[in-house]
Amino acid sequence: MSWDIFVQNLPADARTVAEIPDDFRPAPLMARSALLEQIKEAVPEVDFTDTSRGRIEGPGYSIEVQVGDADPVTSFVFHVRGGDLAAGVVADVLDRLGLRAIDPGSDSGFFSRDTATASLAAWRGYRDRTFGQVRP
Repeated sequence: MSWDIFVQNLPADARTVAEIPDDFRPAPLMARSALLEQIKEAVPEVDFTDTSRGRIEGPGYSIEVQVGDADPVTSFVFHVRGGDLAAGVVADVLDRLGLRAIDPGSDSGFFSRDTATASLAAWRGYRDRTFGQVRP
């Protein structure tokens, strides 16, 4: 189970996910090759051996970057497992790309560097209560 962050070309003026119009259709993000290159620039240790799915391993966390095979890319997902440092890695990639993302656990529904660590911690709490997992 992972904390999932969904990236699309989201409206810049929406302050909450509820403000996204029902008829909104996101524009493509960018060419796959450009996306992979920019992610590599933000996180040089990312492994895109499988170009549809990157892996980022760090101290106490792992992140799968599910890009898919479409070109241009219209959306992608971060599947985050582990500790708080992962939230900063996701924020660094989003900052590099200049993109917004949906974080279902945040108050606004949008991923925010300022609240990401708390959102990740809340997700871990939910996971642990739901599945009876205890993490050190």
